[in-house]
Amino acid sequence: MAAPSAGGNAQPLENKAQMIDYLAAGSKPKSEWRIGTEHEKIGFSQADFQPLPYDGSCSIYAMLEGLQRFNWEPVTEGGKLIALKREGASVSLEPGGQLELSGAPLEHVHQTCGEVSRHLREVREVADEIGAGFLSLGFRPDTKLEDVPVMPKGRYKIMRDYMQTVGTHGREMMFRTCTVQTNLDFGSEADMVKKFRVSLALQPIATALFANSPFKEGQLNGYKSYRSRVWLDTDADRTGMLPFVFEEGFGFEQYVDYALNVPMYFVYRKGEYLNAAGKSFRDFLNGTLDVVPGEVATLSDFEDHLSTIFPEVRLKQFLEMRGADTGPWDELCALPAFWVGLLYDQNALDAAWDYVKDWTEEERQQLRADVARLGFQTPFRDKTLQDVAKDILSISRSGLKARHKLNAHGENETVFLQDLDRMALLGESNADRLIRQFKGAWDGDIMRSYKVCIY
Repeated sequence: MAAPSAGGNAQPLENKAQMIDYLAAGSKPKSEWRIGTEHEKIGFSQADFQPLPYDGSCSIYAMLEGLQRFNWEPVTEGGKLIALKREGASVSLEPGGQLELSGAPLEHVHQTCGEVSRHLREVREVADEIGAGFLSLGFRPDTKLEDVPVMPKGRYKIMRDYMQTVGTHGREMMFRTCTVQTNLDFGSEADMVKKFRVSLALQPIATALFANSPFKEGQLNGYKSYRSRVWLDTDADRTGMLPFVFEEGFGFEQYVDYALNVPMYFVYRKGEYLNAAGKSFRDFLNGTLDVVPGEVATLSDFEDHLSTIFPEVRLKQFLEMRGADTGPWDELCALPAFWVGLLYDQNALDAAWDYVKDWTEEERQQLRADVARLGFQTPFRDKTLQDVAKDILSISRSGLKARHKLNAHGENETVFLQDLDRMALLGESNADRLIRQFKGAWDGDIMRSYKVCIY
């Protein structure tokens, strides 16, 4: 989850046009399109496999302190170390102590994978010293919700309390899930619309490919991506497949209208989060928000509000792909490759749109509902998502080839799709493999996941 804007742009919002212009300002020429990759991971103590607390010799604080040897600069909130920054990237805390890398905007996937690898090597060095480890799973495999420590960030208490009033799985999302996502640019409003539609329609395919959360509290949970299941009942006001994106006339203005209808979480003032949960951002615009009487919202407040909206694809001044479970090292490189191949080459984008443009709202919603449980075996028309995944991977591969971004060995970015190709060919995701191992070689011992799934 994004850090607050910290009042970086105090320009008062006097009309909706300013918010529309803010989103439109994300448009960039193709030469300036970049790739940002974010991924979370579950920390635990090697001694007893318990979640990492914030304080102590084997803790989140010890991780953040130890990582500073690699030229990360500390970020504090209320006197607590809560994040690190370096060269356009950051390391931050999710509510239940999940450690997140928010990568710098990079030109190609080879650079992204280099960044991921560097970060994981640094994490492994510090973790080994303090007796910690990190899991590459999309959901905590055995820890109960009440046993997950809460991190000292002000917004999380507001969210935790509010989540209990709007859905049944909101706190599960906050404290026990892990995702990998990629953030990509657009060239114009029309380009944004096409990329938004394609990526929204195809998020269930990404969920199937990256399904990696079949365990809960030491047992199989009946899902391939329990993380995706959690999102189905977190907060209907701010999640989902956004059918209005496919309506004629959709653009920046319509997304602003949607955002204004999403209830608020907080107002950030002078280093503190003021509880505005459930209140109207429109009241804030009118200067009638009781949390800050007489104040009108600023552009920074709008940026903060956008960060509290969690659909399967999110629009800021770029597009965020949000449908995947976090996974093993190689797949942290595979997710950006998958989406870059589809969205950053015009021929591939056109082909992907041709593939999904006749899918109905009901079909898209059904895919999202079913894929969490069925993964590749999700039925769709006269085929399954395994068949769809093969087709979409072929389109992505063609887009990556056309980009012709080579590494030092002369390989293009398609090398990062190899694991996904294998999974689609076999119809077996990480979740399928883990389920088979749990029933077989592990003999139902969930603690084996702490060795098999460690970074």
